[in-house]
Amino acid sequence: MIGWYVHHHGHGHVARFLAVTPHVRTPVVAFSSMPRPTGLPGDVEWIDLPPDADEYTRPDGSTADPRDGDPTVRGHLHWAPRDHPGHRARLALIAATAVERPLTTMVVDVSVEVVVFARLLGLHTLAMTQPGLRTDAPHALAFDLADGILAPWARGVVSEDALGAHVDRVTWTGGISRFDGRERSAARDERSVLLLGRVLDDHVREDVVTRLRSRGWDVTSAGHDAASRIDDPWPLLTRSTVVVSAAGQNSVADLAAAGARAVVVAQERPFDEQQHTADALERRGLARQGDSRIGPAALVELIERAAEDDPDWSRWQVAGAAGRMAAAIDAVLP
Repeated sequence: MIGWYVHHHGHGHVARFLAVTPHVRTPVVAFSSMPRPTGLPGDVEWIDLPPDADEYTRPDGSTADPRDGDPTVRGHLHWAPRDHPGHRARLALIAATAVERPLTTMVVDVSVEVVVFARLLGLHTLAMTQPGLRTDAPHALAFDLADGILAPWARGVVSEDALGAHVDRVTWTGGISRFDGRERSAARDERSVLLLGRVLDDHVREDVVTRLRSRGWDVTSAGHDAASRIDDPWPLLTRSTVVVSAAGQNSVADLAAAGARAVVVAQERPFDEQQHTADALERRGLARQGDSRIGPAALVELIERAAEDDPDWSRWQVAGAAGRMAAAIDAVLP
């Protein structure tokens, strides 16, 4: 049996889990603070982990902030707060499952602490990584201990300084998209823009929409709030002339699967993950980039330039990526 730790920040980690697990031949049990995702097959167990970043109550009744509990252990870890009952319970649930079930392997997307803990439990470990400046001591520890490292992008397209010493254990799978293999629209609309997700402040987005429409563009905004959220953006991704999106791994893989002309707006993330990705996309001629502080006029100019681009998204190697990750996981199984 495979354990799979799904980080609770954003929707990218769970989207990757949902894309890969159908290709895995071994039963999977997932651990996460996120709610069980809709559509997850019933034979995949989902263990709810308690939160470990909220305030908690001490035995004396006082309230404590986990940030005051030396959570980085003087820079050796990323998050292991002292005295937090949720943190302790999370690890206890993982350990209990490893004892009670035929668990042999743990896929960790992403947590240095869970990689270390799984290896201490004697499990075979696979550490998911992401782009960005990950040369710090905690990442080095996780990469040192992992039996394999999974990089969900094409080799060589993103700077990989942190992986150089571990190249013998890295599998570059290509970008993993839930839309891999799905047919694209027959033709793209002329002068249409999709603003996908909450990548712009509301006032900037509204200004951009006004400016684009005054220049003859049809504009659709989707996913910037609960009311505009759509379950299936694929038709819009494949039909729009230009897509404006974040630069997260799942967003970029979806752009690649759709063959989209794109402007990526890098969001602030730990270790500059999205900025590193956006830089790589621009260097490779795959997308235009702006940062989260870009103004409306500059973004409109980027969109109109992107409309003339012809990106070769095959370089992101989305086709078959989920299967390649599943094969790398199977290869580590005892």
